Amino acid sequence: MTNIQVNGLIFTFPPSWKVCKYDEWAFYRNQFMKLLSGIKAVDLIAIEGHDIWLIEVKDYRQYSRTKVMDIADEVAQKVLFTLAAMLPAKCNASDPSEKAFAQEVAQGQRLHVVLHLEQPAKHSKLSPRAIDPANVQLKLKAIIKPIDPHPKVVESTQMGKLAWQVK
Repeated sequence: MTNIQVNGLIFTFPPSWKVCKYDEWAFYRNQFMKLLSGIKAVDLIAIEGHDIWLIEVKDYRQYSRTKVMDIADEVAQKVLFTLAAMLPAKCNASDPSEKAFAQEVAQGQRLHVVLHLEQPAKHSKLSPRAIDPANVQLKLKAIIKPIDPHPKVVESTQMGKLAWQVK
């Protein structure tokens, strides 16, 4: 099993999966994000066979969202920037493991986008569940349909049929 921590959550992937914290890559931090201001990245990229999973993680259980940008738009931007970085990373990453991972992503045959969205378990004035996952999923689907016609918005208690676990 592969365990990766993101925003205080531990993601556990099956042993056959290859997973990286893309937003920590040297290529992303030292080269790609310097192209333009505002370039962002998804938190995780996972590879299972020919399936590529782009996973963005948001945890609003302690602090509510303060960004003005709609969350679906933010995720779509991160997905686009991440995908745009894979070809140059495949060719120009100085870290051999990053270069090899980008090559595997480029060979993928199916893209999947997942927003892992944690919110307070119960709605209250002090801890509101301000984001409706179903609405985010509909908007995300409309925006990134050419990339993934069936994006997922999940939380640790409702993972659906995804192969990994989150605690």
